[in-house]
Amino acid sequence: MTPEAEAFARCIGEGGVAVFPADTVYGLACDPENDEAVARLYALKGRTPDKPSATMWFDRDAALAALTHLGPRTRAACEALLPGGVTLLLPRPHGEPGALGVRVPAVPLLAGAPCAVLQSSANCAGGPDARTLDEVPPEIRAGADLLLDGGPLPGTPSTVLDLTGYEREGTWAIVREGAVPAREVAEALGTLSGPP
Repeated sequence: MTPEAEAFARCIGEGGVAVFPADTVYGLACDPENDEAVARLYALKGRTPDKPSATMWFDRDAALAALTHLGPRTRAACEALLPGGVTLLLPRPHGEPGALGVRVPAVPLLAGAPCAVLQSSANCAGGPDARTLDEVPPEIRAGADLLLDGGPLPGTPSTVLDLTGYEREGTWAIVREGAVPAREVAEALGTLSGPP
């Protein structure tokens, strides 16, 4: 594990909020089980807690090991698409309503970080995405417990892909096209005809 990954894991484990480089834009991260840290993350962004955020892992195998409720078809889709610039909307365990957002970016700086985090982009709600650490709003940088600089990033947010109906019906839909074009998603899922 890199020194950056160790510092990141320590910050998250201690209930902190970190600014970090993903493979698309800069993000904010905290422990999804720590209510105080989650509240701080949302407050830093100026975002209401009813807007969903994704859970992020920095290792695909760790993510798949945690997502034991996924069926074989959905698991195969995850294996084909991750790691990469996608956020997958997956069924929740035990048939719970809504979707579970999952992200596994390709970030060598944080490879092997042994924690799942709640993550959101490191910008003020509705503001532009940050391509560099300097583009992260000053109030967010000042309020975070850890700042990790990964240099300039591509600046396009992740593609959000709904796979909640994939296991039963084989259906999928692009909710937001971003870093990964729809054609690449279709190729990874084994069809060039696109979603139904």
